[in-house]
Amino acid sequence: MAPIAVGDVLPDGTLSYFDAEDKLQQVTIHSLAAGKKVILFGVPGAFTPTCSLKHVPGFIERANEFKSKGVDEIICISVNDPFVMKAWAKTFPENNDVKFLADGSATYTHALGLELDLGEKGLGTRSRRFALLVDDLKVKAANVESGGEFTVSSADDILKAL
Repeated sequence: MAPIAVGDVLPDGTLSYFDAEDKLQQVTIHSLAAGKKVILFGVPGAFTPTCSLKHVPGFIERANEFKSKGVDEIICISVNDPFVMKAWAKTFPENNDVKFLADGSATYTHALGLELDLGEKGLGTRSRRFALLVDDLKVKAANVESGGEFTVSSADDILKAL
């Protein structure tokens, strides 16, 4: 499957998270993105160095700038279970704006065409690192990394696309 690209319609899919009352919930991407401007970014794994030290903090730190430019939602997805995503989100106590959603079986990541086979490293199927700018379900920017790079999908890169 070809990776999602500019001009594509964001596919729908169901992801999981824990709400403020610590109850497991499911949400569809279309329910979060229809009629809105959203940033959807994906990381290879929770708690991994680049994801935890660079990728996620950039989106948290720039959240107000994104909101001032009309962004309604900032969504982080990873091929991890919702328990891991909940624990990872708690490591960012300053976060008030980035939603952490779990794609435990990589079903949604596959629908985006952004799966990454890290089986040789014992990590199974993961997500390529990426950042999408989406306006009413239409992809306006698709910044997808090669391998384990972190050169085009940062918060600053998406700010430039706004």
